[in-house]
Amino acid sequence: MSRVTLDKSGDVFVLTMDAGENRWNTALVDDLTLALDEVEGSSGAAALVTTGASEKFYSNGLDLDWRNAPESHVDAGDPNAFYFMEFMSRLITLPVPTIAAVNGHAFGAGFMFALCHDYRIMRQDRGYLCANEIQLGMVIPGPELSLFRHKLPAHVFYESVQLARRWGGPDALEAGVVNEIASSNTLLAHAVRKAEELAPLAVNRKQFGVQKENIFGARSILNDTNGAAFHLRNKKLYAR
Repeated sequence: MSRVTLDKSGDVFVLTMDAGENRWNTALVDDLTLALDEVEGSSGAAALVTTGASEKFYSNGLDLDWRNAPESHVDAGDPNAFYFMEFMSRLITLPVPTIAAVNGHAFGAGFMFALCHDYRIMRQDRGYLCANEIQLGMVIPGPELSLFRHKLPAHVFYESVQLARRWGGPDALEAGVVNEIASSNTLLAHAVRKAEELAPLAVNRKQFGVQKENIFGARSILNDTNGAAFHLRNKKLYAR
């Protein structure tokens, strides 16, 4: 049984995670990967909205029960085939606009999932975005730190990853963690309207994806130790 549903209206795909707290395990990644295959296999204008079916959770992080005792949770998939980081790298460079409609709590890997989208709209009255790994006695992996550093302002990055700050809707908006906030009963409609606005960007799929690779992929210009003058003088070095 799939843990996600994917619907399409006009140019907008709406992906709804419906696995309780939407904790990350191999089965969830498998289902989400199939959904991305369908989105990426489309043509013309398109955008993707993701949200959760729960009133309380967008995604409550890594499935720790499964990780600690996989033999007791065989329906959650093989832990040796958990390609979570690879999935996130695909999402952050997906060649269509992506909008996270954060309907509730997004902790740990759920926060990471939201940040991999191009645009985030959060419920204003309930839920936190939080990198709570330290509170769980875990160290945030380097690739995840890189994602947070690319997506968050410097002071917000440190408060998030080292101090495990919980960002509610209004605070997240003020800090630049999310782009907009909305009430619970208008959140999804608001996200779909934004997706409709951005969908024409996907007409140029190749260019849209290449530009994301230039920002987040190998040889990212943002991480280059040379300055802008060097880049401008040596543009051929950075051609893709």
